[in-house]
Amino acid sequence: MTPETLAALTEARAAKRPVVLATHLADGAQQLLPDPAAPEALNTAALRALDRDESGTVTIDGTEWFLHAYAPPVRLVIVGAVHIAQSLVPMAAHLGLSVIVVDPRRSFATEERFPNVTLMDDWPDDAMDKIAPDSRTAIITLTHDPKLDDPALDRALRSDAFYIGSLGSRKTHANRLQRLRDLGHDDNTLARIRGPVGLNIGAVTAPEIAASILAEFIAVRRNAAPK
Repeated sequence: MTPETLAALTEARAAKRPVVLATHLADGAQQLLPDPAAPEALNTAALRALDRDESGTVTIDGTEWFLHAYAPPVRLVIVGAVHIAQSLVPMAAHLGLSVIVVDPRRSFATEERFPNVTLMDDWPDDAMDKIAPDSRTAIITLTHDPKLDDPALDRALRSDAFYIGSLGSRKTHANRLQRLRDLGHDDNTLARIRGPVGLNIGAVTAPEIAASILAEFIAVRRNAAPK
């Protein structure tokens, strides 16, 4: 690896920017992807490797490359340290997600209820500003309280978060969408919100609801979500 490539890779990882180190197996030449100067097929393969968090060998136009994906963990931001969150957090951790629980109600967001997880007691809009959601961030609101959910969703919709979900009935969600329209969001933007969050599997208990949420999250992340 050349000093220039190493420096660029180190900089990308320090900035938590997903990149792929592509090695041309015929001669050992290396480059970072995606790169506008690289062939489109190679960039597409690199983006697929990042999406799947997988490294491996690919053949592009008869030429073999080894693609090493360097990507920070996917973040799951949960707004509302509620009962469902207590089931959702450990499940998410088993998937290798970096979990953040946001709730200004300090009696809810405690280490006793949520061990080994990042807790933030900021108001959700302030928390989102600090978190700076990107394309590897998922955001789920669980409180049913517009004072907490709406500011988080407002910030989420203005970000590159790849998954946004909100708990609540269809009537609750319809009211929520109207409030967000009043904040300036159009219907195309609001369609990004999965609400009611989770796949419709007849879930009733908190663990079942948590499982339905993570099932939908996985489907969206792997581009297999129902249309």
